[in-house]
This record gives sequence, C-alpha cells and structure tokens, in this order.
Amino acid sequence: MKTAEIFSFRLCTRERKSAYSRAVSKNFSLCTPAIEKARRSRKISTLTLFRFYSICCKLPSTVAMQGPGTVTAKDMPRGINETTVHEYDSQAKLLQEFSKVPSIDKAWIFKSDSGGSSRAMFSISQMNFVANKKRKLILSSHIVKTNNKSIDFQWPPFPVEMDGVSAIVPSPSGSKLLVVRNKEDELPTQLEIWGSAQLEKAMQIPRSIHGSLFVDGWFEGISWNFEETHIAYVAEEPALPKPVFDDSGFKGEGSFNKDSGTWNGQGDWEEDWGETYSKKRRPTLFVLQISSGEVQIVNGISKSLSVGQVVWVPSFSSASEKYLVFVGWSSENGPQQTPRKLGIKYCYNRPCGLYAVRAPFGGHDNKAVVETKELEDSAETIILTADLSSAFFPKFSPDGKHLVFLSARSAVDSGAHWATNSLHRMDWPADGRPDSSAEVSCVVPVVMCPKEGSFPGLYCSHFLPFPWLSDGYTIILSSAWRSTVAILSINILSGQVSRISPGDTIYSWDVLALDGDDILAVSSSPIDPPQLKYGSYTNHMEQSSWNWLDVSSPVTRCSDKVRSLLSLNNCSILEVPVKNPSETLSEGAKRPFEVIFISHSSSESEETCKGNKKDAVCGPVIVIIHGGPHSVSSTTYAKSLAFLSSLGYNLLIVNYRGSLGFGEEALQSLPGNVGSQDVSDVLAALDYVSERGLIDGSRVAVLGGSHGGFLATHLVGQAPDRFVTAAVRNPVCNLSLMVGTSDIPDWCYIEAYGKEGKELFSEAPSAEHLRHFYSKSPISHLSKVKTPILFLLGAKDLRVPVSNGLQYARALRERGVEVKVIVFPDDVHAIERPQSDFESYLNIGVWFNKYCKRP
Repeated sequence: MKTAEIFSFRLCTRERKSAYSRAVSKNFSLCTPAIEKARRSRKISTLTLFRFYSICCKLPSTVAMQGPGTVTAKDMPRGINETTVHEYDSQAKLLQEFSKVPSIDKAWIFKSDSGGSSRAMFSISQMNFVANKKRKLILSSHIVKTNNKSIDFQWPPFPVEMDGVSAIVPSPSGSKLLVVRNKEDELPTQLEIWGSAQLEKAMQIPRSIHGSLFVDGWFEGISWNFEETHIAYVAEEPALPKPVFDDSGFKGEGSFNKDSGTWNGQGDWEEDWGETYSKKRRPTLFVLQISSGEVQIVNGISKSLSVGQVVWVPSFSSASEKYLVFVGWSSENGPQQTPRKLGIKYCYNRPCGLYAVRAPFGGHDNKAVVETKELEDSAETIILTADLSSAFFPKFSPDGKHLVFLSARSAVDSGAHWATNSLHRMDWPADGRPDSSAEVSCVVPVVMCPKEGSFPGLYCSHFLPFPWLSDGYTIILSSAWRSTVAILSINILSGQVSRISPGDTIYSWDVLALDGDDILAVSSSPIDPPQLKYGSYTNHMEQSSWNWLDVSSPVTRCSDKVRSLLSLNNCSILEVPVKNPSETLSEGAKRPFEVIFISHSSSESEETCKGNKKDAVCGPVIVIIHGGPHSVSSTTYAKSLAFLSSLGYNLLIVNYRGSLGFGEEALQSLPGNVGSQDVSDVLAALDYVSERGLIDGSRVAVLGGSHGGFLATHLVGQAPDRFVTAAVRNPVCNLSLMVGTSDIPDWCYIEAYGKEGKELFSEAPSAEHLRHFYSKSPISHLSKVKTPILFLLGAKDLRVPVSNGLQYARALRERGVEVKVIVFPDDVHAIERPQSDFESYLNIGVWFNKYCKRP
C-alpha cells in the first residue's frame, strides 16, 4: 500500500463512478464498523475511503459485493485488518512527511576565477517511491564570504535531476564533469564529459571491453589525472565466453546465435564477493583517454587481485611514465588463505594492500601512445605495503611527497569484521617512480584503552576526494568518537590528532568538502535534522579555535510538522556502568559503555515516575540495537528513528561493548562472548533507565537488524518477561544454520569462538562446532519465548540468508507464539529499497502500537 497512490487515485471509469454512487446511496454500508466510525468522526472522508478500498483491496471495476454490499475479510489487503486500516493510513502519512527530506550524499567546492569566491556543488538524493529508487539531484551554490562572522550561499531556484546517472565525478579544477551511466540488460555503459555549458563528449563502452563501473564506495575508484586528459576507473571485467549448444550437440564457444537455434550453456561457476556483488564480475582497472575516447585495460595486474580505490601518482617533471596506485584484494582471503572470495561488503578484515602499476597511454604525448604496446609487455605490479596485512584509501599529499592511507590490520589479525584503524605515511620517491622498499611510518596508531574524554582511535569509513588543508600536511576526516561522529584534523608529519568539531554536545558532525582552509560540514542529532555548517579557523589573542556558522540551505529543509514533532523530544547520551565485570577483562572492557536516550514529552518527569503516582505517565520505550556487532549507533539524524519517536515512544539506543568508537580493548572483548556479554549490556542499559524512572518498564519493545536481530531474539528468550513485543530485520537466529549458507561463514567462527576461530574455520564444520554454534544462538532459548515478533526479511540476502529468520519464525508459530513475517523478494541484507524501507517501518510502528500503547 502506498499513500501516494491512495490520494492521487482518480475514479476514471463509469463502472467505478457508478459503484461509488451506489455505495453513497446505501449510506456507505460496505464500510466495516471501524471505518464507518472513522468516517463519521471526519478523520477519513468518504471519497478517501472508497479510493483506499479501490486500490488496497484490489476490488474489481464493478466492486465485488455480497448481499446488501458488504466487503468481507477476504477482500482486505494481506496483513491489514479492519481495526488497523486507520492506523496504517495515519502512520503512512506521517512516515511520508519524514521521508520527503532529501539527504546530501557528496559535496565539492571549487575556486572561482574571479574575486576569490567559491562554487559548491552538492549531490543529493530523495526517495522516489513510485519508481522504487532514489532520485539523484545536483544543486550548485555560489559562496560569498563577507567576513569571519558571515557567509552567504546563493542558491538556484531549483535542483537538476540526474536521471539514469550512476555517478558524477568533477575534475580536479572543477572545469569538467564525468557522468557515468551504467546500463542494465547488458547494454553498454556510457561515459560523458561535460564542460561548463555543454556536453563535450559521450562514449559508449561495449560490454566486450568491460561491464558496469563500480560506484558503491568499496571497489569504487574513479580518478582524473592532474592534467585532466585521462581518467582511471574500476569496472567489471568482460564476461568470458560461454559454451554454445544446438540440437546436434556442442558448437564450441562464442558462436551463439539466437536465430540459428543455438543456446548458451552456463560454463563453470565463478566465486563472487558475496552480499550485493552476486552478479558482479571481477573488479578490473581501466584508463580512458578523453581526447580519443579510447579505453584500455591496465596490464600487469594478477588475475587473483580485485582492484579498487585507484589514484594517479602526481606528475613529476623528471618522470616520463605515469603510474597508478590502487588497492588490491586477493581472492585467497579467508582465515586459512583459502581460494574463496568471502563476502566483502562491510568487512574490513579482508587482507588488502597498496599496489602501483604503470598506466597505459604513458604520458599525454603522442610518442608515449606509440610506445604503449612495448610498455604493456614489460608492465608489472609493484606491491607497496608487503609488510602490512591491510592498506586502503590511498591519498597523495598536494606536493606529491607523501602517500597516506588507512590500515585495518587489527581487523585482519583478529578476524573481527571491523576494528580500530591506524593511519600510515609513505614518503614517495623524488623521481616519481614507485619503490617497494620505501619506508612506511605509522602516523596514528591503534588506540587500545583511551583515557576519559580523549581521542578513542580512528574509525573512518571514507576520505574526501581532496582532504588537505593548504599547509599540505594536515588531513581532515570524520570518525566515530564514542556515540558521536566528529571531524578530526591530523598532522601527517607529527601525528597530532585534534577534534575540530564541538565536543560538548550531542551532535554528530560529518565533513563534506574543504574550501581552502575552511570546512563545509553537516551537523545533526536524533532530534535535529541535518544543518549545513561552515567552519573557519581563528587565532585571536593567542587563542585558536574553529568558528562554525549556520548555512541556510534548501537541501535540509523539512516541513513544519516534522519540526514540531521533533521539538517534543529530548536527547542525551548516558554512561552505563558494566555490571559485575570479570577480573579477567581488559581495562578498556571494564569501563562504562554508552546509550543514546531519546525521551518523548508525553513522559512525565523522572521524579513523578519514580514516585509511582497514580496518574504518572512514563512512556513506552523501544530498545534499538545496532548490528555488526562491530558497528556503532551515532547521534546522526535518522528519519526512521525520528518517525518512531514521533509516535510517542522513548528510544533507548544501546552501544554495547564491542561497538566502534570506544577503543580496541572494549571492541575485542566481545568476540567469543556474543549472546552473553552483549545481552548483559542491553539488559543493564534497560535497568539503568528503568531504575531512574525514565521509562515504563511494563511497555518495552525491542528492535534490531542482523546482529541486532541476533540480540533482540536472544533477549526475548533469555528475559521473556521484560519485552512485550519485538521487530527484527534479517536477524541471525541460528549460527549452526548460517555457517553453511552465509557469504561470511568466518564471522560465525570469530564471534562464537573469539580470535581462535580463525584457526578453527572450516567449510565443513564438525559436529562439535555445530553444537557450539547452536548453544550461542537465540534458537537455543526458543522454548522460553512468548513475545510477539515481527520479522522483516530480504529474500536476496546473502549475509544472513532468509532461511535463518524463516526457520525461527516457523518454530515460534509451531509453539503458538504470535509472529508476523514480511518477505521483500528483491531486497538484500540492508532492506533499503525505498518501498521496502517504507513498508518496514510502517509495519514496525503499527506492530509496536498494538502491544505497547495503553488501551
């Protein structure tokens, strides 16, 4: 059911108009008692109700009626009964209000030719529910600086929609724009070069050269050279020929012709990189020469490597050859270095390294082009980080003297899918040629146990295209800082780390782009929609600080209704002590963890609730648990959580030990202890707010996805009297089933056994291993569960296959527990397609209201 369809529907046929007239003449006797009550109270109009039934009940054009004109239960939409029609309708309207607000995906700032002013360009997205995809929009702005206390962004009247566009990448100067259009159904990819006012070049790249470009942020690598004459990028290698057959037998390879009665066989099955990559071929490196439109594969790279995140080596006057640096992941990447491509999405524990290779076309002169074939024969890949198990996000300093990159070696060494990062620097040879023996220095090491209030370590998921201040050695990035996201500056020579976004608030900050030495960022909280900020460094009377100004923007504007609803909430970050910590725990694992608590104004004060006064109203609470488990819930605004809080719920968002942002010791305390330590932390957090009278402990719901679903189903089994209802999205319910069906079976070993799981990992688990997995799983507590549960499952999920949730839900039904299951046939683990995301949270809201709201 889509609200937009309900209210834009028109009665355009004689039959429906006639049916409408008959219905009205009979005093709308087809209404159920609940809908008739809503109509009489003027909450829903007669015409609206008729349109609602016409679409949602899929009535035939003559309106199926029985007897005097009643609609029976069989005519209701699946999952909606007569008592919830009005609630679905009202909540759908509300959820759409929150879904209308666009989000900023990326931003770029370029210096203008005159006056020292700047131009900003934003890539934004907005839900398109009818098409079930996100609209991609471009919005530009002229930045006018008057002084340090004033900044003016001059916006155009409307954004421009980039229909069918997969990626946009401006050139370093901002004078050109690459537009990528990845086509479906084996059509050629189109690359377009745009100038300031026109399309300068459009190139169709045949599938025989390569498939779609990778634009997902993992293997994604699109890099202009500094002369803006070539572009390096990562795309799918061309498909291998398949065997061809006809009625007379085998025809060989490559002779397929649908008109001659032949058909393609499948050939050998090939490993892929798992979740979201099931139909993707090996990521391969290519270079486009813009003037000729010619595309060449980069030779010398082993077929065992999948490549990504490519950058050009800066030009040097003494270097006649051009080089590329890229990240390479080996297909032999499991704990035992087995030749299997384990799932890589969200998994930083896959070994990877930095490599350098000579670029095709040489330089930009004709002589280099002529010599290309000779260079191809001698091309070889040079590994730059042989002594590091992990290296990614390479960036050259502006002067080309230093190459910096992140490392997730803690994740690779421990097996945890994400852990604390370190930052490294390599001094690049003066002649511009890569050197495998170049020394690598650690700039920011892994932080094991941070002091209170101090830097907790690097947890960075992306770099800006150009992250440097004008000094050439200060890099700006965003990183998790306990339960917030902070903007950091790092001196790559001294290793000094500074938090430059405000640190005494609940707000999270994310850097968008640099304007010289100024910073464009976005700030938000769970109760404050994103706000653009412009930061400048000031040094006044020997006191230096960053001054942040609000930027008025149409991008982040939301409706008055949304702002009014959000104003009813308060948000705070609470520290929860660890209950009875074991002496064997590390110091970092004994320290308090954090929860984000969002209280709704419908709740009485703490003193009133603690006094147990007769008329006190302590609101119901939804306990929200992130997945991973090595992830973190930050105070960044999220429309789904804002929607749930607007329904009158308090939200308790738990960052249990094992979350990112709290140091490596706390994170590494969880593997081997899942299902116990994390469960204990969630219950301790619930006790903490209950004992302080902040919630109604008799009306507690729990919501989680993936490992959060693992915890939610553990909680209703281990503490069945604490929760009145639950909702889970692609939950891990049975590790002994998941280990044989998931794209990351090593995850089951690491989280169930700890670090020793790396050595135990096997594609053929022993009976002892399966028993251990079962004992760690929520399904082992199934007999105690009595909580009604809503299951939301993606049928194409390779991370936690749909069989995991279905098995658990069926077992609950077998025992008489109330369950509701919604399966999204075209969704993967994240369930993020617009229609699916909308229907998920709409059903969560209605489901929770059914059990948590007082009669």
